[in-house]
Amino acid sequence: MFVIVLENHNWSEIKGNPSAPYINSLLPRFAHAERYFNPPGLHPSLPNYIWLEAGQNFGIFDDNPPSAHRLRTGSHLSTQLEAAGVSWKTYQENISGTTCPLVSSGLYAVKHNPFVYFDDVTDGSNATSAHCIAHVRPYTQLESDLQQNQVARYNFITPNLCHDMHDCSVATGDAWLSTEVPKILGSAAYQHGVLFITFDESETGDGPVALIALSPFAKPGYSNSLSYTHSSTLRTLQNIFGVTPLLGDAANATDLSDLFAFLSPPTNLRISK
Repeated sequence: MFVIVLENHNWSEIKGNPSAPYINSLLPRFAHAERYFNPPGLHPSLPNYIWLEAGQNFGIFDDNPPSAHRLRTGSHLSTQLEAAGVSWKTYQENISGTTCPLVSSGLYAVKHNPFVYFDDVTDGSNATSAHCIAHVRPYTQLESDLQQNQVARYNFITPNLCHDMHDCSVATGDAWLSTEVPKILGSAAYQHGVLFITFDESETGDGPVALIALSPFAKPGYSNSLSYTHSSTLRTLQNIFGVTPLLGDAANATDLSDLFAFLSPPTNLRISK
């Protein structure tokens, strides 16, 4: 299971845009949603990333670093996965991998890394946390992990501030995807899994934003007009990995199973631990 999160563009800015030829080339091959939104009124970036991990934003409505928002709860996805024996990693572009990246540096934005806001991931916001360093890895490691079939079962990928379209153009982000996504699609892990590509939030209002499901199990060329939010993605991940209780607003959400060629969300995609 792979998730790539990009930044701050409405679906209307991406679909049919000649500056995004790669993303648009995926649509006839895979499935996508036409009405996928960030949770109502949820801005800026950080609370949306936290929501993808926990189904709520814990009252956060800013992009401040973990030093301002130490979350001491264990009610989030990566902790549920560990308790169930399911491996996970996040690959963050432009981090060193030698420390737990608790502050922004260069093109790395900590606000786009929800995991390091949780004390149980970072051993209390500790920059030398071995637990954090083991799970929060440089993006450069992903290619070798794919080649050696050593990726985790859940892999959350954050491009840097240029490649995610935050500071650079749609064309720049699309070109990055055109180079990086085929590495995932060509891997052994992908043959039994899914790659979701989405955006953290809309540029104006609440969306819709892109949600594309790339998978051998996705309905080719399919789209729907069901209403989804980040809660839908989180609920789908919890269903696939069989972890409960449903987190926050995931309990109220419609899952993404309609995009796939089977109807029971926890079944076909679940693989051994």
